[in-house]
This record gives sequence, structure tokens and C-alpha cells, in this order.
Amino acid sequence: MDFDLTPEQAQLRDAVRALGRSYGHGYYVARAKAGEPTTELWADAGRLGYLGVSVPEEYGGGGGGITELSIVCEELAAAGCPLLLLVVSPAIVATIVARHGTDGQRKRFLPGIADGSLKVAFAITEPEAGSNFHKLGTVARRDGDDWLLSGRKCFISGVDEASYVLVVARTADAATGRLRPALFLVPTDAAGLTRSKLEMEIVSPENQWLLYLDDVRVPGDALVGDEDTGLPALFTGLNPERITVAAMSAGTARYALERASAYTATRQVWGRPVGAHQGVSHPLAHAAVQVELARLMIAKAAGLYDAGRDVEAGVAANLAKYASAEAATLAVDTAVQALGGNGMTTEYGVATLLGAVRATRIAPVSREMILNFVAQHVLAQPKSY
Repeated sequence: MDFDLTPEQAQLRDAVRALGRSYGHGYYVARAKAGEPTTELWADAGRLGYLGVSVPEEYGGGGGGITELSIVCEELAAAGCPLLLLVVSPAIVATIVARHGTDGQRKRFLPGIADGSLKVAFAITEPEAGSNFHKLGTVARRDGDDWLLSGRKCFISGVDEASYVLVVARTADAATGRLRPALFLVPTDAAGLTRSKLEMEIVSPENQWLLYLDDVRVPGDALVGDEDTGLPALFTGLNPERITVAAMSAGTARYALERASAYTATRQVWGRPVGAHQGVSHPLAHAAVQVELARLMIAKAAGLYDAGRDVEAGVAANLAKYASAEAATLAVDTAVQALGGNGMTTEYGVATLLGAVRATRIAPVSREMILNFVAQHVLAQPKSY
């Protein structure tokens, strides 16, 4: 087993780190508190090819995989700039369209996603369905050559910045009448599609939204692939989502520990650095161990996914997401505690991460659902839900 990055991956990591640090956490927080997107950072990341590292070369991307995209997610977060839409537009949508979209959809959407000129949001979560996507209430029905979509979605990230939203709906099987998943690329300015902002206690430039679809009409070619594509396409996107969220969490944890370690190594109390006390250094060291273990699982999950070993990648993606969320929450909380009162200030840049890392224990899949998955599929326990 090779734990070393390829020369190209190492170069990518260094370059993304440099870009992230040229903006820094101060830029990120200022944009978030002003209610503004990180337009400049996103544009630079697109121009330099970082947003499209996992998009096929024939569509303007770098031709890499989720391993490379995870590097981008982690290093921007490690610079204090965790960009949530990296998880949504390149990781989920571009991967689904590249694998399951039609030739026309690939040509239409992938180049813009790769260079950052096109953002596509993703809408699966619903108020009533929660974690059970088998009970989604958003339905799509035929009307001539078009489709009509009706339903509600919640916690939809960055739809105000996006030109399209990939909506997960359900269609009726022609033979059985049973509902099954289907994915539609819907313009965000489509008639009948409205939104309402969700006010969140998270410092983030990406907003969260409720979406309402009231007979939203889209053409036949808005359906990703065909009517049999929905379920496999959905899982094609959900594993990269979990892997890149995990990478972003690990990067955020690294940022918090770097800030805390620099502080505790130099902050003098009673004539010595506070980091000389094991009561301060041991919690930081413990958090650092958890972060490194999570990073190993992220690398494994991304490697399995890129190798096409989807079943194994699904297990590893869940484990990576669980481990990284726990590690990031621990790291940020430990950093705040190590800095004392300074840890709660905006200036020192760690308390601003508390809401975001706490949210990773809930989304995109909760820690409890991952434990259910591991118990059932890894430990062969009876299904508990």
C-alpha cells in the first residue's frame, strides 16, 4: 500500500494551499458576515483548474478523480476557506453528469462546472423524508414531451448562487406504477420554482434554502440519462459527497489545530508557554491523532472510488465521513478551549468554525445513520430502522 502522493498530487496540494492562504480565513469570515459569496476565490480556483480536477479532460477538466478533488477541498479548508459548493457542484453534480448524463448534458454542463463559470446546486433533502430518501415526496410527471415537478426541498446549499439545481424527484414506473428516483437539471429561474432562506447559526458564505416546486415545467432533456438512471446516478454522487465533506472537515480541523498550536507554543503564563502544560498539549495531541486517522480513511475511500470499487467505496466513504466529522468537532472545540477567552473572538479565527464542524455530524448523513449502516452492513446486525 502506497501512502505517498504522486508528484502531480503533491504539486496540486502545494498550489491549492498557496491559493487558500493568499485569501485566508479573514477573507472567508468577512464574506460570510457580509452575506456575500466568495466570488473571487471561486473564480481563481476555477481559472487555475482546481474546481475541475475530477472532470474528464474532454470537457475542460483535469481528468483526475475524487482523490484530487479531495485534496482541493482539504487544502482550501486547511487555509481557513472551506468552500461548501465544492462538495455540491464539482463533487456531486459533475460526477453524476459525467457518469450518467447524456452526451448533450456533458457538453452543456461539465465545461462550466470545471472552470467555475457555472454552479449547480443539489436538492435531495425534504422536510418530511429526512434521512429516508425512499420516501421523497417530490414527484415528476409527464406532460407531453415535458416534465412537471412538484414538491418541497430543504437545506439546499447555495441555490442563490447557482444557475441550475439538480433535483431528486420520483417518477412512476410505467409497468408497475411504483415510484422510483429520477434526477432533473432545473434552471433556478424556472417558473414555479421559489425559495425561502433558512437562517442558520453557522458562519458560512453559502446560504441554506427551502425550495418550493409548483408544477415546474422542464423539457425532456432535463432528465439526467433516462428513467432507469436515477438510483445508480444518485449513489454515484452521494459517495463523492461524503468523501469531499470528510476532506473539508479534515482540512478545517488542521486549520484549527495549527492556530491553536501556534498560540499555545508562544503564549506565556507564569513564565512558560501554556503548551508546556500537559493539560493543554495532550488534548491538542489527541485531536491531532484523530485527524490523521480520519485522513487515512479519506484517502482509502477516495482511492476505492477512483478505482471503480463502488461497494467498498460506499463503506469507506461512510467511515471517512464519520471519522472526520468527529475529529473536526473535537479539534475545533479543543482549539477554542486551548485559547481560552481568545478562542471565542473573531480575531483568532477558531470559534467561527464551531457551527460548521458541528453540522458535519448531521449532514450530509447523520452519525447515527452511519452507525446504523456499519452495524447492518459491516457487522451483520439486524436492520434497526
